[in-house]
Amino acid sequence: MSDLSIYLGKDLVLSNPILTASGTFGYGDELSEILDINQFGGIVTKSLSLEPRIGNPSPRIVETASGMINSIGLANIGLEAFLKQKKSFLSALTCKVFVNIAARTEEEYGTVIRKLDNEDWIAGYEINVSCPNVKEGGIAFGTDPIVLNRLTGVLRKTSKRFLIVKLSPNVTDIAAMAKIVQDNGADAVSLINTVYGAAIDIYSRKPKINTVIGGLSGPAIKPIAVANVIKVRDSIKIPIIGIGGISNGEDVIEFMLAGASAVQLGTINFMNPCAVNEILEFLNTYLKQQKLTSVSDLIGRLEK
Repeated sequence: MSDLSIYLGKDLVLSNPILTASGTFGYGDELSEILDINQFGGIVTKSLSLEPRIGNPSPRIVETASGMINSIGLANIGLEAFLKQKKSFLSALTCKVFVNIAARTEEEYGTVIRKLDNEDWIAGYEINVSCPNVKEGGIAFGTDPIVLNRLTGVLRKTSKRFLIVKLSPNVTDIAAMAKIVQDNGADAVSLINTVYGAAIDIYSRKPKINTVIGGLSGPAIKPIAVANVIKVRDSIKIPIIGIGGISNGEDVIEFMLAGASAVQLGTINFMNPCAVNEILEFLNTYLKQQKLTSVSDLIGRLEK
């Protein structure tokens, strides 16, 4: 067998480069009867906020030709219920557990992290910066460089744990945003989050999701995601975790060649929750064919 392990820094090693994408895998326990969760290098939980959130009204998911549009609205059970209901399962996993955190103010992010820092089974945090910052007039944290700069710095001072910032492609210069979070102490960036998308019912003439515009994910955005990884790779030194339309082993390798150290499986989890099995098998076969001993040898090896 080839060496599939990935070193991300700060003594953090993944058994393989495959993670789950936040919001597509619940908290892991929902799918534990279908597959062995520990096959993943790690899981990223559904976004967690300080208080429970019911999210947006239905309909909030619609399938498209090459993916799906969602407008869930960060629905989740809240921090207190998370620790009471999910800790037992998550703390028993041997794969790494990253908690995705959503909040409306810097203070809320900090409060959630400080409480989670008491839990030794958590490997790190992925910060969702697509949330509206109520103190900045509703602007998303990740679309304003000044706001993103301040938030990353505050969270770096709050915890020494592995800190990932999840970047949005809905900005003018994603590479500049990645450099901002690196320079303020983030340990990695994950990209991309969903791109804007909409779908209309031509008979009712109404939008197919309640919020009209939502986030498009799935195979349709893979070329966009790969391009963004390439853009960011040359601008930062911290690891990139690639996200966007990854469905099979070929996609994983494409992202790694582009510069990603690890990847997250998202929309594919709704179609084939056991895709990780096939992907790991493919990676082993590919490395053997290419006469490579380690999957890390693929990172950033795009020949321009």
